[in-house]
Amino acid sequence: MASPARRAPAKAARSAIPQLSWRAPQPAPIVLVSGPEEVCAERAIAGVRDYLRAEDPALEVSDIRADDYAAGTLLGVTSPSLFGEARLVRVSGVEKCSDTFLAEALSYLSVPQDGATVVLRHTGASVRGKKLLDAIRAGEGSGVEIACPAVKRDSDRFDFAAGEFQAAKKRIAPTALRALVSAFADDLTELAAACQQLIADVPGDITDQIVERYYGGRVETSAFTVADTAIAGRYGEALIALRHALASGADPVPLVAAVAMKLRTMARVAGNREPSAALAARLGMKDWQVDRARRDLMGWNEESLGRAIQATARADAEVKGGSRDAVFALERMITVIATRAPYGA
Repeated sequence: MASPARRAPAKAARSAIPQLSWRAPQPAPIVLVSGPEEVCAERAIAGVRDYLRAEDPALEVSDIRADDYAAGTLLGVTSPSLFGEARLVRVSGVEKCSDTFLAEALSYLSVPQDGATVVLRHTGASVRGKKLLDAIRAGEGSGVEIACPAVKRDSDRFDFAAGEFQAAKKRIAPTALRALVSAFADDLTELAAACQQLIADVPGDITDQIVERYYGGRVETSAFTVADTAIAGRYGEALIALRHALASGADPVPLVAAVAMKLRTMARVAGNREPSAALAARLGMKDWQVDRARRDLMGWNEESLGRAIQATARADAEVKGGSRDAVFALERMITVIATRAPYGA
C-alpha cells in the first residue's frame, strides 16, 4: 500500500489590506501600526495625525489604552460630535488588551464610524489581540497596515539614516553617513534625532567635517577610529587614538565592541569571491560594507585574523571585569591587531 503523500506546509495568508510605509502614512477608518520599532511607529502615528489635521484643523484627538479600558469608550470617542469634526483615536497597548476592549474593537470593525480614524498600535510583543489583527488584515473595517519591523542590522540602520535625509531632500556624503550611523550604532532614537538635527541645522550638503564637528565626541565614533587605524596596521596612530579616546571619557567596553564588529565582518567576507552585491545580499550587509571589509583584509591571513579575534575576545572579557587593568588589556589587543603578531613577539 502506497504511503500517503506528505502535505505541504500551509503558507501564511497574505494580508488583504494595503501595506503602507511608515514614512508615507495615510488615514483610513482603521490604521494598524504593527511591529516593535517605536521610532517608526511614532512617526507613522504622527504622520496620520498631521495628514488629518491638514484636512481639518479642528480635528479631535483622543487616546485610549487597550489594557486599561472602560467599556463603551471606543464607541463614545468615535461617535460624531455636534459640529461634525473629524476624529482621530489613538489606541496603545493592543498587544496587552483587555477582553472588553477586544470584544468592542471586533464589533467596531463591522460598523466603523464615519469621519473617525482609529489607529491601533500593536508591538508584536505577544499574541494577545491576534484575533483582532487577523480580522483587520482580512479586510474587515476598511483598514490599512503600517509595519514597523525592528531595525537591528547595520544595513538596516544605514537604510534608516539614508531615508531620513532622502525624505528631507538633503544630501549627505556617503562617508559622513557611515560615520553618523557608527556614532549611534546602539540607539535608533538617538540616530533619528541626530539626523533631524543635521537636517534642521545645516543649510547645505552634510560633509564628513560637519558630522565630526557635531558628533566627533561620541564614544562609538572614537571607537571606530581606534579600530580602523589598528586594522590598517598603523600601530603608533592606533595607540594615540586609543589614548585620546580614553582621555575623552570613552568606555573600554564599546571600544572593544567596535573592534570586534569590524573583525567579525572581515572574517565573514574573507576568502569569498562572490561579487560584492551578491555577497552583501546573502550576508545581510551593504555593498560598501563588503568592499570595506575586503580593503581591510589587505595584508591579513587566516592565522593573523584568528589571532586578532582571539586577542579581542580576551580583551572583551578583561574589560568586563576579568582584569584589574582595562587599559593594559586594550593596549595589548591593539598591539596584536596592529602588528599582526603575537603580543611581545
